Amino acid sequence: MKRLILLLFLILNYTDMKSNDVIVFGGGCFWCVEAVFDRIEGVKTVVPGYSGGNVINPSYREVCTGNTGHAEVVEITYNPQQVSLAGLLKVFFSTHDPTTLNRQGADVGTQYRSAIFYKTDKQKAIIDEVMAKLEAEHVYEKPIVTQVLPLENFYQAEAYHIDYYQNNSEQSYCRFVIQPKIEKFEQVFNDLLKK
Repeated sequence: MKRLILLLFLILNYTDMKSNDVIVFGGGCFWCVEAVFDRIEGVKTVVPGYSGGNVINPSYREVCTGNTGHAEVVEITYNPQQVSLAGLLKVFFSTHDPTTLNRQGADVGTQYRSAIFYKTDKQKAIIDEVMAKLEAEHVYEKPIVTQVLPLENFYQAEAYHIDYYQNNSEQSYCRFVIQPKIEKFEQVFNDLLKK
């Protein structure tokens, strides 16, 4: 009986893992992006890291120099039966400024660029469709400068970056930069919040 229960557990978890998709977003400081997407129903994990550069397994200090080519990003694992990629993109484009090149607020440098790293052609088609709609509807006064690239690498950030806001919410950057983003997100996207 125990073996049967264990087998069922493994099958169900394997099926659940197979039904998840992964997308990588860069929208400024990864602490901010992580804090927002971690609150969405259907998002399983949000892992801060680095993508888009040419240095293998870079450190935070290296990425902060702007010389690695990497952007601060989050790798989002989500269940598309609970939240669509289009829904995630709506949040992405609403919670940062995709029209500023290499900058989000006071965070300046190529590591803070707006970027989407996709894994499949299907994801690319959805991204293109959403961006074309935003441009056609003139949602922004300036053109969108978000990079859209295939995911070639993702390097997980150091452990102290994981759940940064959750673990450091009293820190001044968290209170004055991240908290307002979370509050805006929760007001606008109340229907997407985890129960």
